Amino acid sequence: MVRLHDGGILAKIAAFSSFRGRIINANHSSKDPQFPALVLAAGQARRMGRYKQVLKLPDGGSLLGHAIGQARQLSAQAWVVAGAGYPLVRFRCNRQPARWVVNERWREGLSTSLIAGLQALSPAALGVFVLLADQPLLDIEGLRRLSENARRQPEVPWAASYVNRVGVPAWIPKSLWGGLLSLKGDAGAGVVLNRAGAGPVEIAGVQQDVDTPQDWQQVRGQLAEQAR
Repeated sequence: MVRLHDGGILAKIAAFSSFRGRIINANHSSKDPQFPALVLAAGQARRMGRYKQVLKLPDGGSLLGHAIGQARQLSAQAWVVAGAGYPLVRFRCNRQPARWVVNERWREGLSTSLIAGLQALSPAALGVFVLLADQPLLDIEGLRRLSENARRQPEVPWAASYVNRVGVPAWIPKSLWGGLLSLKGDAGAGVVLNRAGAGPVEIAGVQQDVDTPQDWQQVRGQLAEQAR
């Protein structure tokens, strides 16, 4: 069951811990309902050894807050699917999305976060942009190209190019949601996107994600360089 709650008072969040697949409003934005974006941020980050969603960037913001900023390049309806570490990751996030979707089944793998997000979206959506919370070096111009392509041809899947395959960030039209809803375990959207022959979009930075402390040290150094 999906329940909608006012997120205006953060102190009340813990009281809703028994709800499954719940949606919590953050800013009540009603813009861009046909082109929503989901930031998948429910994982436990075992290889990192702590919740990477709350890692601090050189500018003082969090890794998840940065991902929300990236999602806003794609849509005013930037939603976050959270799970492990919630509500801590919300308290530590320097930006708030349009809505939080809490995936109570996050332990069952990435696919459950994607499914929880899709099931919460408005029927008005023509598709959905999907991003991960751990790719902070994504090129903004590349994200804008993805957004432009989706709005020009919303019936076509578009996805970031990884040389010999495509993956997220991506635009996934509603016609492909059936395939997404049938995913299991840690399977992600890339399976469906590659099978559908999604149009490739060049987005610099897609190869650099944050999985380990070593990854974070390298990426944080690059972010510091960019900020100078």
